[in-house]
Amino acid sequence: MSRTRAARNVALAVLALTVTIAATGARGSDLTPVYETRTPSGNGTGKFYMGREIANVMSHRRMSRLDRPGRERDERTDLLVAALPVEEDDAVADIGAGTGYFSFRVAERVPNGVVYAVDIQQEMLDEIERRKRTRGVDNIETLLGQVHDPGLGEQSADLIFIVDAYHEFSHPREMGEAMYKALRPGGHLIVVEDRAEVSSRSSGDLHNMTEAQARKEITASGFRWLRTESFLPQQHFLVFQKPTSPWRKVE
Repeated sequence: MSRTRAARNVALAVLALTVTIAATGARGSDLTPVYETRTPSGNGTGKFYMGREIANVMSHRRMSRLDRPGRERDERTDLLVAALPVEEDDAVADIGAGTGYFSFRVAERVPNGVVYAVDIQQEMLDEIERRKRTRGVDNIETLLGQVHDPGLGEQSADLIFIVDAYHEFSHPREMGEAMYKALRPGGHLIVVEDRAEVSSRSSGDLHNMTEAQARKEITASGFRWLRTESFLPQQHFLVFQKPTSPWRKVE
């Protein structure tokens, strides 16, 4: 083999490696891992994303907590539902739906649309199906999601909302990217989380988030942050959007 050909082959190999690193580095690889593993805290998994320890998932055995008396008064869930940007015929996804506390309320706002109630625990979905039969509701569809993907079709939703569940996602980067694909261009993602800045929980409790952390993580999946509302007594109401055209976040 001539020196010229050998030099050309080396150059092509270097170029291929450079392209591979550029393509995978931003999404995480052995070179730039997305997650870190450390010693877990009391209610944490020991898995960290962008500096935040991911919380343990609330078991279906505690589902009664989601329908506790006084929740609407304490959290003003009525205001939360009213603030969701939906039209009567929209397709809405409730990620981490639990017992359907919000799914049923939002279903009333989209009488000609559909609410996808997504959860990774079949027991939660079974409870939603039971309530659907009891209440005669036909515009809620239950969907068993996976830890890395809610299972929604591509560009199938006008709105996705997550209430007090995002901090428990074991694969937040993958979930963020999957939700991005599931939203139609211009669609909104609403993330509601207890304010860690003023939380009455103990300092080691992971079931809350700061606004800055939530914004950092969600925008890393491609979403554009629009605003953060403060009308709820104890939670952030963060509004993100899937751009109608490709854009690149400017740090």
